[in-house]
Amino acid sequence: MSEEIFGPLLPILVVDKLEESFDVINTWPKPLAAYIFTSNKKLKEQFVMTVSAGGLVVNDTTVHLAVHTLPFGGVGESGLGAYHGKFPFDAFSHKKSVLYRGFFGDAAIRYPPYTNTKMRLLKALIGGGIIGVIRALFGSS
Repeated sequence: MSEEIFGPLLPILVVDKLEESFDVINTWPKPLAAYIFTSNKKLKEQFVMTVSAGGLVVNDTTVHLAVHTLPFGGVGESGLGAYHGKFPFDAFSHKKSVLYRGFFGDAAIRYPPYTNTKMRLLKALIGGGIIGVIRALFGSS
């Protein structure tokens, strides 16, 4: 198995314990999809935490392709990105950060120019002592 198989062929590798199959999967390039069939909750969680693939499905196959709220795409050699539903739109869109604030309660000490008085007061505030803040306000620190 040195080439990708993209056809009606299913290779079967035998391991002594099911958990060993996770190591086998991780020794190869990351698959486009990985499936596990089990009712063991711990094994499901270990599969999800251990195996890296474009998509993981527990107790079924390929249904993640039909669920438009799930991204579809590979990792590494199996492809890049998430192409399904709104995910390609999100991948190629810039999310702009916008923060609106009012001026109520804002302190001029936060903004330049930083005078000697502002610097003394900021240092006193960072230091945490009320006496230092009072002294900075009256210019005696």
